[in-house]
Amino acid sequence: MTSDHFRALCGHFTTGVTIITALDANGNPCGMTANSFASVSLNPPLISVAVDHAATIYPVMRAGSRFTVNILDAHQESLSRRFAEGLDDRFDGVAWQRVNDQVIISGTLAFLCCDKWAEIPAGDHTIFVGQVISGDANEHGKPLVHHRGTYGVED
Repeated sequence: MTSDHFRALCGHFTTGVTIITALDANGNPCGMTANSFASVSLNPPLISVAVDHAATIYPVMRAGSRFTVNILDAHQESLSRRFAEGLDDRFDGVAWQRVNDQVIISGTLAFLCCDKWAEIPAGDHTIFVGQVISGDANEHGKPLVHHRGTYGVED
């Protein structure tokens, strides 16, 4: 199984799009686009996200104790692309707030603030499990989704 073939196969599964954010040791925001997000447990409330070891946020996630999952609204495709491209300053011109050492991007469909609960090595990624400590949602938006390499809106 080649990585290209595996990626193509997995692309047939429609996923929501998130931006994972955290603060680095100097208090600067870091972030990356991720679609490898899942709820894990209701009690305690746990989620997971897989982060590539080559991602700039990876050492921040390893060193830190908190991160936020920002679930993107349908109008935020350009934001998803921006955080996926590996720009040096992904947050330049992006509206966000720092709340209790969490980075919350403005205008998202929902956000989940997490304390890191576990790290699980998984090939060239690490799965970070977070215990959700707070969050909020916009009940009137629509999610940004990704399927076979393209963005769309889930109706």
